[in-house]
Order: sequence, then C-alpha cells, then structure tokens
Amino acid sequence: MALELWRSIFGGKTEELEEEYGDSWRIEFDDSIEPEKPAQDWFKYIRGAFARFQCSKCKKTWPSRRVLVVFHFHLNKREKKGTVKARRFQQKCRRCQEAKMEEPTFDPDNIEVLLEKLVEKIRFRCYRENLGKNNRGFRPVGRSVGPHESAHCEACLRGICRKAE
Repeated sequence: MALELWRSIFGGKTEELEEEYGDSWRIEFDDSIEPEKPAQDWFKYIRGAFARFQCSKCKKTWPSRRVLVVFHFHLNKREKKGTVKARRFQQKCRRCQEAKMEEPTFDPDNIEVLLEKLVEKIRFRCYRENLGKNNRGFRPVGRSVGPHESAHCEACLRGICRKAE
C-alpha cells in the first residue's frame, strides 16, 4: 500500500515530463542499491526526511527527523523512458535485543516533498532545466526529541548518514 502511494505521487509529478518531452518515468524500490555507487550514466540524489518507525517485536513507535532516502535515476533517451530506483534507509528499536531494521513510514505530505525535490533534480540533470530554489520543507508528524542514535540507524552504520546537516 505505501509503495503504491509513492508510485501514484511520482506519476503525478512526472506527468509534465511526458507532456513536455514525451518521456515516461517509473519508480521502483531497490534495497540493494549502493548510495554512492550509481550505475554508469545514472545520477544520484540523497535526501533526508521526517518519518516514523514501529518495532515489529515490541510495537514501540518512534519518530526520526533524518531518515535517508537514496534515489538513482536515468533517462534512456532513445526509448524515451526514465527509471528511478529508490532506497529508504531503516532503523531498529533501541529497546529490543536483536531488533531487526524496520521500514520507515512517511507522511503523504513528506512523500510529496521528497518526490517534488527528486523531479527538480531530474529536470536539472536529464533536461538541463534550472528551476531556481524551492524551499518547501518537510512537515514533522509528532515530536522527535533526543539525539540521533547512530547505533540504530542503518545509514549511520553504512557511513552515509547526514545527521549533521
């Protein structure tokens, strides 16, 4: 269900690209992509956003202001098809022993902002458009208090967390 929401919002954000350039775009989720190693001729975009998590063992929930999402994107100009691969980084519960990494849940407004910013990057990188600065930010849903816990953050454990930004 959540992935369908991402696909639906992305489809709406890329309609103009199809109208203006005749290119169709799709988004897929791939937890195997390496953030700093896009395939040849692919671009990367890494962004932090506010999301929530829930432990599958104890059901504890927690918010996080800096959940990384990595996008790799490519436009095949001959076929007029664009592809985005997305990876949402996970966190684990600090309370449970042997907790597993949990998927983030993003508020629909924050998915909108993430994908809006991604499409700006696509327009800049693939179509050489300069759209200026758009400062639309993320909406916190709930409160996020306390320090970022690097030991429970997948992005920190992989050395790519941008918690200092």
